[in-house]
Amino acid sequence: MNRTQLIAVVSALVVLVGAVAVVVGVVQSQSDDTGQTSALRPTGEQAPEGLEEFYSQELTWDDCGEARCADVTVPVDYDDPSGDTTSVSTVYYAAEGDGTRALFVNPGGPGGSAVDYARVMATSFGDDVRSEYAVVGVDPRGVGRSNPIDCVSDEAFDTYTSGDPDPTTPEEIETFRETTETFGRGCVEKSGELAGHVSTEEAARDMDVVRAVIGQEQMNWFGASYGTQLGATYATLFPETVGAMVLDGAVDPAQDAFDSSRGQATGFQRALDAYIASCVKLESCPLGQDPDEAVQRLVDLLDGLEDEPLPTGSDRELTKGEAFYGVAVTLYDKSTWVVLSQALTAANRGSGAELLRLRDAYFSRAPDGSYPSNIGEVISAITCLDNADRPSVEDVEEQLPSFEEASPVFGPTLAWSAFGCTDWPLPAEHPQIEIDAAGADTIVVIGTTRDPATPYENARKLADQLGDGVGVLLTREGDGHTAYSSGNECIVDAVDTYLLDGTPPDDGFTCEE
Repeated sequence: MNRTQLIAVVSALVVLVGAVAVVVGVVQSQSDDTGQTSALRPTGEQAPEGLEEFYSQELTWDDCGEARCADVTVPVDYDDPSGDTTSVSTVYYAAEGDGTRALFVNPGGPGGSAVDYARVMATSFGDDVRSEYAVVGVDPRGVGRSNPIDCVSDEAFDTYTSGDPDPTTPEEIETFRETTETFGRGCVEKSGELAGHVSTEEAARDMDVVRAVIGQEQMNWFGASYGTQLGATYATLFPETVGAMVLDGAVDPAQDAFDSSRGQATGFQRALDAYIASCVKLESCPLGQDPDEAVQRLVDLLDGLEDEPLPTGSDRELTKGEAFYGVAVTLYDKSTWVVLSQALTAANRGSGAELLRLRDAYFSRAPDGSYPSNIGEVISAITCLDNADRPSVEDVEEQLPSFEEASPVFGPTLAWSAFGCTDWPLPAEHPQIEIDAAGADTIVVIGTTRDPATPYENARKLADQLGDGVGVLLTREGDGHTAYSSGNECIVDAVDTYLLDGTPPDDGFTCEE
């Protein structure tokens, strides 16, 4: 989930609106190819062998509010392009000036809807950028409106996320394993062949098809969080077509399952420490006034929920698993720390309602119990197809001490999250490729020093992986996940200048809070 969506959702919670779904509806009407989309035609370039019909397809555009929408046909399996096909949902917000370039945007996840994100970013980019660029969102295969992966019922997903996230006994471990195995089987049973073809590599190949069929000779890209991995993968596969590319809140695609999870544990603990340092200055801080004791109080609160879930005023109780997500979601942005304090105060008084609402915001659960977004399901499918590692229980137990050292609050749960793909029913036939975008134009990689979800260290690593003279690092000193939407004018100026005239910031340039 991207920063802008989280702020909107959690801000609603502050004013007690309740759980809010972050999915933005797109209403289609009859086809009409007037306006800028009438000029969106395939580039006519030579397509990769076997993919000619996909690269030459002409789209039918529909009205969808202030934008235009179309479905782009792609092969389910690029190794067998003559086989079954699927489609990716595409939204196009025309440039507000005479510009003819398109800027593809992706919010991350994996599993966040780029169609929804495009609507946000179409009004977030400055006037100069919007004069030059159309904004394009493409829901990756299996995501959002692109034939979404489905794995379990809404009720079963509630159960799935409420389970014990860090089992300690053989019985708990067996239950944990059975739950994740059942979830994976459900993806195959309910979504069929596509469930085995939602890897990042395949999604990146789809993006190149869309680029070509809307008449763009270059791929201009703004990706946040996992969107940086998708963008970097595209740049590795198609370096010659990379135009302006911004990777904000970088993922390190070279990490294995444990390194990635341990990095997140470090990042979330770093963000939690920043919250606690601010909170303990206040007499009203629900964790007290001593930073070290505050961490232990939070650990004790979460651990206590294993045996005694808190009532919420509904037929659902607050479990440790749900509280974990409720706490984590507020660390994505400094402006939502106040919400965490409110929720922890309520928990201290015996009510889990506020933390449960925050958990629901994390997964976009609607008030009626439905999940308009499939991010909570497809994230597992994508992750397991990207990663061929299948660690054992013994592997997790061996790694646990390093996770607990990285974060006493988040470490154990994130250690066990690395086990989530061990019994995945489908092999990783297209695991994450090694990143190397040699030959591409300069790519700007942005890292925020206290980013909880994508630790700052990832940004330096990704910039290096892109290749000498390709990746340049732009640093934001501050809190929260991603940088461009943080309100830091220095970051915005650096990115906008790069998008408009191709001049990147100096490698290593830092913007202060």
